[in-house]
Parts: sequence; C-alpha cells; structure tokens
Amino acid sequence: MTRRITVSLPDDVAQYLDKHPNSSAIVTEAVRSHMQRGATTRAMLEAAGFAITDEGAARWRDKLRPPTETQKAESRRRLEAMKGGRWPDTEEPA
Repeated sequence: MTRRITVSLPDDVAQYLDKHPNSSAIVTEAVRSHMQRGATTRAMLEAAGFAITDEGAARWRDKLRPPTETQKAESRRRLEAMKGGRWPDTEEPA
C-alpha cells in the first residue's frame, strides 16, 4: 500500500528530484536508508552492552541537537586544515 504525502524541500533537492523520472523511488530509498542507519546504530549500541530505551533515546535526542551551520562551517574549516597538514588553529605544519 502507498500513500501520497506533500513535503517542502530546499530548492537544490527539488531540482535534483526534477531531473529524475521516479522521484518517489529516490525519496523512498533515502528514507529507508536513514531508517536502517538508525536501526544499525541502535543494534551496535545494544551489542556493546548499552540498554537502549525509547525514553532514554528521546532524552539524549534533546541533549544532542544537530550541529548549527556555524558549527558545521568550523568543522569543515578544521578538516581542511588537517588535510593540508596544519593543526586547525595554526598555520604551522602538523
């Protein structure tokens, strides 16, 4: 069974989907992949001995918010510095 839903997407994502004849399949694959990553992470944590509950996951989800755009930019800056052989906060070679 399938359902039709409406979503709002950023322009770049919408343009990408416009180029494909079956955008529903692309979105379905992406969402299922996302769901599987979550299930895999949970299984790995449980295998390592962590007792995962829905309440505990919700509590940590509130504490561990996704990074802001500023934090993402800083992470990219540091990664590029390390790739260039520099420590992120200096221009000296690592």
